[in-house]
Amino acid sequence: MTKPQAIDVMEPTNENLPREKFEELEAFINSLPTTKSALIEILHKAQNIFGYLPRDVQLFIARKLGISGAEVFGVVSFYSYFTTKPRGKHTISVCMGTACFVKGADKIMERLKEKLGIESNEITPDGLFGLKDVRCIGTCGMAPVMMIDDKVFGRVREEDLDTILESYRRKEIQV
Repeated sequence: MTKPQAIDVMEPTNENLPREKFEELEAFINSLPTTKSALIEILHKAQNIFGYLPRDVQLFIARKLGISGAEVFGVVSFYSYFTTKPRGKHTISVCMGTACFVKGADKIMERLKEKLGIESNEITPDGLFGLKDVRCIGTCGMAPVMMIDDKVFGRVREEDLDTILESYRRKEIQV
């Protein structure tokens, strides 16, 4: 039988995640008046800091709260807002609800996959764009609809995609 290992809570097991981000998360957790029933709030903050919730971040939170990693993962995997994979700097969401689908959202999605060289739920190699299909954005009168981050693009046509994508690429060059 192996002995349990002593684990430094501040020491991430994956060296790709910056220690400063763990320190920021720890400071947030320590600032809470109580951590009882604060798991979702902490996960939101962690995802805001890291951009996603990899295994190391989930285990860090579990250790800080004195709960199991399985409990943390159960919450992360239950809520669709949380992600365990990195997201692109800009998230492109294509509505696949009935109104959008009937108006050609499937063709928009296929064209985006082709132009970006990725599938849904993947990010471009440069990390600039992530692509996902969503069930409904709630703007059926503007179908087909896609969003990039929080900006809604209505009545999107395949020929609009180059212009839209290029405007985000130009923003990156100027920054």
